[in-house]
Order: sequence, then C-alpha cells, then structure tokens
Amino acid sequence: MAAVLALMAPVAAQAQADGQRPEVAAAAQAVGDKVVAWRRDIHANPELGNRETRTAALVAEHLRALGLDPKIGIATTGVTAVLKGGRPGPRIALRADMDALPVTERADVPFASKVTTTFRGQQTGVMHACGHDAHTSVLMGVVEALVAMKEELPGEVMFIFQPAEEGPPDGEEGGAEEMLAQGIFKDFKPEAVFGLHVFSTLNAGQIGVHAGPTMAASDRFNIVVKGRQTHGSRPWGGIDPIVAAADVIGTAQTVVSRRQDISKQPVVLSFGAIEGGIRYNIIPDQVEMVGTIRTFDEGMRQQVFADLINVAEKVAQAHGATAVAQVPDTKGNPVTVNDAALTERMLPSLRKVVGADNVVDPGLTMGAEDFSFYAREVPGLFFFVGSTPQGQDPKTAPSNHSPEFFLDESALDIGVRALLQVSLDYLNDPPRG
Repeated sequence: MAAVLALMAPVAAQAQADGQRPEVAAAAQAVGDKVVAWRRDIHANPELGNRETRTAALVAEHLRALGLDPKIGIATTGVTAVLKGGRPGPRIALRADMDALPVTERADVPFASKVTTTFRGQQTGVMHACGHDAHTSVLMGVVEALVAMKEELPGEVMFIFQPAEEGPPDGEEGGAEEMLAQGIFKDFKPEAVFGLHVFSTLNAGQIGVHAGPTMAASDRFNIVVKGRQTHGSRPWGGIDPIVAAADVIGTAQTVVSRRQDISKQPVVLSFGAIEGGIRYNIIPDQVEMVGTIRTFDEGMRQQVFADLINVAEKVAQAHGATAVAQVPDTKGNPVTVNDAALTERMLPSLRKVVGADNVVDPGLTMGAEDFSFYAREVPGLFFFVGSTPQGQDPKTAPSNHSPEFFLDESALDIGVRALLQVSLDYLNDPPRG
C-alpha cells in the first residue's frame, strides 16, 4: 500500500543533470501531469494487439488538437504524424507501442484494469503488464513538447504509435513489420529512429543502454502430439499423448544444454502453455504445446529450429505417437541492434538527463522487441527506463509481463526528458559526413 500511496502523490520533477537542455526540463514539467493522467487512463482501459481502437482514438485526437494531421488505421490501428520544424534539419522518428497483454492484473493500484477477454479459447484479464501504456503516454507528452517548440525546431519528426508489438492475433498481420510494409518510411525516410521501454530490472532514475545486438530474436513454436484416446484405466488401449508430450518437453531441454555452444551466444527455449484433455479419467487424442525461442546468432537460431523438430517427431514416435511441429509457427522478430555509432553519439544525451552514474549497460537482454524492424531500415537506438521504485531490489521485483508489474511513475518524467533530450540533441547537431 505504501507503493500505491507514493504512486498517487504528485510526481516530482527530476533534478536537472549537468548539460540538460533547459527547455527539456521546462517541457517535461509542463506536460508531466497530463502524461500521468494519460498513462492511468490507458492502463485502466487496456487493449490487445490490433484491437487498440480506444487508445488509437485517444492518440489521434491529441495529435489533431496540437494541429497535426495524423494518419490512422495503419497496420489495423496504428497512428503516425509528422511535425515539420520551422528550421531546416534532419529527419528522425520516435516510436511507442500501444498494446496490452492477456494477463489478469494483481497490482494494487486504484486504476487497475478490470477488462477481460477470451484469448486462445480461455477467459482472461487484459493488462498493461509490459508498460506500453507508459510508452504511449510518454510519446504523447513528447509530441506536445516538440509542437510547442515548432518554430525553433530544426528538421522533421515522425511520431509512430504502433499496435501489436506483442504480436497480432492468430491469422492476422501486425506490429512494426506491418507498419513498414504499409509504407510509413516510404515517403518519410528518417536518418535515425529512437524508442524506449520501461524496465523492471532497473530502478527508477536509471537508464539502460547497450550498443550493438541488444535484445534477442524471438520465435514462437507450436507442437501437437497426437495419440489415440482411451479410458484412463486402460492406457494400453490407446496411445497416451500426455506422457509423450512430457517426454518431448524434457528432452527438448537438451536442445540448448547439449546441442548449442552457449559460450558463443546465449539461447533460450521455453514452453509457455500446454493443453490436452478435459476429464480426469480420459486419456485424450492429442496435446498442444506452444513456446518461445530466443537467440542472437542466425546459425544457432536455425539449428534450434531443426533440433526441436527432430526431438518432437522422434520422441513422439518412440511412444507410438506422432508430432506435428511448426518451428517457428509465425514470423518472428529479428535481433534488436542498437547502431554503435548512434549509441555512442547519444550516450551523452542520456547522461545529461539522469547523470553519468545512472546510465548503465544492462548487457544482452533475452526479451525481444519488434523495434528491431525499424532498426534494420535506419540506424536505431532503443534504451530502457527503470521502473522499479528506488529502495526495492529490481532483481526480485515483479517483472514485465507479471500480473503484479508495477511502474514507479517517476519513470514517466524520465522517459519524456530522455526522449526529448535525445531528439533535440540529434536535430540540432546531426552527424556530419
């Protein structure tokens, strides 16, 4: 409850670090209350990927009120707008994601989500358990701040409010790849793209950034083990897919532990859901399993695919069952790479916001981000903003995607200031040559 009381208190402006642009601190303070209000409203009304109609409408209405001309309905519910500054200069893009997760919220906040939905045939809550509500509201604040500076602003800025970062519904296209496929960079090709993500593994007041490969490639798999239904008292009368599936799960652990050289790059293979049977005394016909693969090396990625298919098919066969292994079963996200030169150039900007001691290198992150698609088109920089309250150990704090994920709202102020500082520093002093 103490955390909730702290959350409800007015969010104090962060102390200005050496070299921070004075207009950044002033702008962040001017939009601070609005950003908090937007975040709480979006948090209480979360929407899954490709269904962010209310959120997209809120964003578009805000952009219009600022005099911009937003394009809507991109990649189903995406919104973009371009701000032309009053002075010549470079082009950049700023991106935020809008979608929530099928998670039932347990965080003790007054604006906790009560929204429910059906996902993969099961009733579940819907929650901004990853912090995309913060990303959307931060970018809304940054838009307002940059519009207020329009006459003195050099260059042009594209604002990207993206749906379905967590993935579109089965059978649909969505996310960053679809935004690009529908041409958002066709007529407006930025020189650089920037994004941020609130992160539970850092305390509020910290910013994390890593040059080069930063977040893992992410691929989803689906394995269906098919047996033959029989009564639970007569297992010999059929073929038990549950036992076979359990053996597949166990043996699949050797794909990483015994088949991959993890001294080269880390690899993760995790099962996330298993479904089979409806009654205690009936052995079912089949079991379905889904999971995720995370890699940083393309060769290792392809080898994991092949090894998992081999394990699923051969282990199932050993039980007299069969396996249909779709590995991967959808298009995955590539590795998120922070352009080394851009990262080095913008590090001083981030240090100006929170101080040099509070900008840390988190190393490789096994989480994935479809920001990676933008960063394959143009140099990109994706950084993390700490969200765990100071004094709480981020190693034990509820993580992103947890039903108890908690955002210290001082992270919103830092997010606004960091994105503004990076944008203004780049626009006013772009790379030469």
